[in-house]
Amino acid sequence: MKKLFLLTMMLLPLCLLFSCGQDIRSQEEEKSGTLIVASKSGDDVYFIDRSDGEVLQILPTGLEPHEVEVSGDGRLAVVTNYGDREFPGNTLSVYDVEKGELLKTIDLGEHTRPHGMVWVEGTDNLLVTAEGSRHLLLVDVAQGEIIQTFYTEEDVSHMVAATPCFTRAFVPSIRTGNVAVFDLETGELLDHVYSGEGAEGIDVHPGGQEVWVTNRAENTITVIDAWSLETLASIPCADFPIRAKFTPDGSLFLVSNARSGDIGVFDWESREQVASIELTPPVPEGVDEERYFADFEDTSIPIGLVVPDNRWAYVANTRSDAVSIIDLENMRIEGHFAAGQEPDGIHFSPLRPQ
Repeated sequence: MKKLFLLTMMLLPLCLLFSCGQDIRSQEEEKSGTLIVASKSGDDVYFIDRSDGEVLQILPTGLEPHEVEVSGDGRLAVVTNYGDREFPGNTLSVYDVEKGELLKTIDLGEHTRPHGMVWVEGTDNLLVTAEGSRHLLLVDVAQGEIIQTFYTEEDVSHMVAATPCFTRAFVPSIRTGNVAVFDLETGELLDHVYSGEGAEGIDVHPGGQEVWVTNRAENTITVIDAWSLETLASIPCADFPIRAKFTPDGSLFLVSNARSGDIGVFDWESREQVASIELTPPVPEGVDEERYFADFEDTSIPIGLVVPDNRWAYVANTRSDAVSIIDLENMRIEGHFAAGQEPDGIHFSPLRPQ
């Protein structure tokens, strides 16, 4: 069944599936640049033209790549090689987007299971979580070395977010539900703030005042003041919220709900849900026990989210081996394209491989 489904996805047109009556040309003009998608089961990364879904390049990664981060100028892309259940990974793969090539592999040594990342704007430095050692790392990508470590004291320190000024970083723990808060200037662990059971998805509002965290085990979003660390609100959401992103203007907060198979859209100002967008790529019949979240039924398992602009968002569906295009103006799915085996981490560069 898995082979049949993969064959079906390979035969899907790589062009976007637009509804009738739309001005396709004007929409394509709005979509430039490259989507970069980590294929967990394929041990590779896809570079995809977001205007038409064309696969521009497929490059190798380490074992089971999970997340993707891109430098502020879009020139470099980095993938965390997390490893599988038996063999923990401890490397980062670094790519030149325009050249479409693997530049280097950075060895993190004892810091195994690297996962979440945030690029420190205007520098060569990258914040990376390392679940295996319970650390947040600051990595100099140009030099290929760790230049600072921050001990989270928390198991399964999975994702990371930072204030726009990069003076504070926030690392949620799936195991404890706490968020470790660091002063990036002094290296001090400021506090552990409880968010909720299964705290995982996280983003800082572009204004820098609020941190929003999704708690996958209790289906809530916790809003935390980034400076006082006071809990400001708890917002209900759909089932198993696993990733989260603000739009660049900060007006909307998007959540991928893995078990219910939808994208929840929340208004930042009112803190109310304004839309639920159901994911519609084909879902294979039966259960493939080798896949992540194999026990989730009748869902494409949306995970990774990227929001390049205020109009469009993209979500990786790990069960359907596809990326869905979301029209935020009309709150609907515009189409899908194939993106490797178990796509998860996803990011965007304004550049295109030559």
